[in-house]
Amino acid sequence: QVQLVESGGGLVQVGGSLRLSCAASGILFGIKSMGWYRQAPGKQREVGASITSGGVTNYAASVKEAITISRDNAKNTVYLQMNSLKPEDTAVYYCNVLIWAVGGYWGQGTQVTVSS
Repeated sequence: QVQLVESGGGLVQVGGSLRLSCAASGILFGIKSMGWYRQAPGKQREVGASITSGGVTNYAASVKEAITISRDNAKNTVYLQMNSLKPEDTAVYYCNVLIWAVGGYWGQGTQVTVSS
């Protein structure tokens, strides 16, 4: 059974930084890509960034200046470095993994709160 365990969320002041981690386990086939989404209160879940197994990254235009996605293929772990955080970055951040010929999975989410 595929499991995604996210960590690194929390409370941070405006302008601060956080680094989220997501470790995937129970995967029997290759990972196509891993990514981060977020869902703010009352809003739809939106993509933040993704990274393929080959290291190709893709960022949402609205956040690309403040975030960096990276991954450790050996550990099946993806990271999201977030800098210059703003109150509007407050959301639940979800990890997503796409597996070849299998489909996608979601983590349970980690709360990020940016206080002003």
